[in-house]
Amino acid sequence: MWAIAVKEFNQLRRDRRMLAMIIAIPLLLLVVFGYAASFDVGSVSTIVVGPRAEAMAARLPGLLDVQRTDTGQNRDDAVEALRDGTATAAVVTSADGSTQVLVDGSDLFSARAVAAGASAAHLSVEVLFNPGLTTSVIMVPGLIGIVLVFVGTLATALGVVRERQAGTLEQLAVMPFRAWQVFLGKVVLYFLVAMIDTAIVVTAGIALFGVPFTGAVGTFALGVLLFLFVTLGIGVLISTVSQNQGQAMQLAMMTLLPQVLLSGLLFPIASMAAGVQWISYFLPLTYFIQVSRGVLVKATPIGALWFPLLMLAVLGIAVFGLSVLRFRRDLAPKALR
Repeated sequence: MWAIAVKEFNQLRRDRRMLAMIIAIPLLLLVVFGYAASFDVGSVSTIVVGPRAEAMAARLPGLLDVQRTDTGQNRDDAVEALRDGTATAAVVTSADGSTQVLVDGSDLFSARAVAAGASAAHLSVEVLFNPGLTTSVIMVPGLIGIVLVFVGTLATALGVVRERQAGTLEQLAVMPFRAWQVFLGKVVLYFLVAMIDTAIVVTAGIALFGVPFTGAVGTFALGVLLFLFVTLGIGVLISTVSQNQGQAMQLAMMTLLPQVLLSGLLFPIASMAAGVQWISYFLPLTYFIQVSRGVLVKATPIGALWFPLLMLAVLGIAVFGLSVLRFRRDLAPKALR
């Protein structure tokens, strides 16, 4: 028995990937849940418009963090700002002395905090885009991203590693293929599967949970394509550094866990510690959720979503490039160059 235990210890000591994951995953969970797992909202990005905007801005509760005031704008401008994501709450003043607080219901926790704070300050509150503050309305657009991560990263990594273990990829070395051609050939199937899953999840969300689809289908499709470009690339990249399917699954879960916890799907990014917020800015799911919620719930136009779409494109190009380099160096260096 002691000899078996020593053998297992030596095997674990030699498997540096496994040892790193055993140490890294508990540490990651501790940091995430210690600094990121918070539903408390300390401040909400707010604009104040209308003829009494300047005076009202000085009297608002501390929760409403005033980013700008504009006496020349009205309610329509405030609604547009919430739709475009430039603010989460808007205070609309009028010449007759009335004041109304508009809040973006797609930001569930901020909306609830604003509703409670504004009511305590005797301000009238109207929730837009998700009037009932229904959890499914903001969760389903994010879960679409989780499905794409699962198919794009985990399924792709396992599938490519399986072929690598079977020797299929090495057979490509004798064929006149370039690395990028092999990469695209391997991800086509998973791309089609992910698109089918997306259609199923969106349809189920609309039919079962009443999730609206208020925006442009083309904008949503562009977000899905760019996000899949990133997740499929991550899956292939994981497969090139994994020796077997067990390692591929562990690495895929290590990339999935931070995205689920730090992308804004479960916890508001604004409530996270500053250092943890920076991690979320490098996660593709963070930007896909902005696109998905914006298009489905708020009908946000493509012009207002240029930044998350651009970030998905940049991340996709970076991951694609790394994947191609790994194919060239590790799988079939001579034939694939």
